[in-house]
Amino acid sequence: MNNKLKIAAGVVGGAFAIAHIGLLGYVIHRPKQPSVPTIQIPTGTPYSSYKLKADKDGYSIEYKANDPAILESQRSLILDKEKKGMFGGSHEKRSEYRQDQYTMDGTRNMGGATGEVGKIAGGVSAECIRADAGARSQGAMAGSAIAAGVAVPAVTGIPYIGWLAGGWALLLGQKAGSELGSQVGEVFNDC
Repeated sequence: MNNKLKIAAGVVGGAFAIAHIGLLGYVIHRPKQPSVPTIQIPTGTPYSSYKLKADKDGYSIEYKANDPAILESQRSLILDKEKKGMFGGSHEKRSEYRQDQYTMDGTRNMGGATGEVGKIAGGVSAECIRADAGARSQGAMAGSAIAAGVAVPAVTGIPYIGWLAGGWALLLGQKAGSELGSQVGEVFNDC
């Protein structure tokens, strides 16, 4: 019986040894498992959004900087109150609704002008604006020169306020010359 016990212990020990050797071989030469990728998400930009989709076939990233591109604000006010005055009652009912769009820095969008390229909201071209500005400038210089030669010497002799009246005359001549220059510029530049 001692011999049978030795054979059984040898068989169990051999099976145990073979199992350990097989397990060690599997651990050492284990097949590579798919690794999880390291994703570097951009940081440091405010108002950014990310969408990450991952499954067994791969992954995809959707990145939006400055999201939302348009910031909106909606406000509403409903006021329904009764006011009683001196001669009876009056009733006030007011409803207000306001929707604004803002840029990223918080400036409210005032709804700029749209139209043809090179034209502003009134339909005046940039060339006409430049011509009008030049004509106004030339007219203002001519008006102030004429006023300085004619009107200022005439009014500076007024006692106590002559110096003030001279300045007024000069400014009046400058303004009149600017308006006249603008009108002459419109005629010559077809604006």
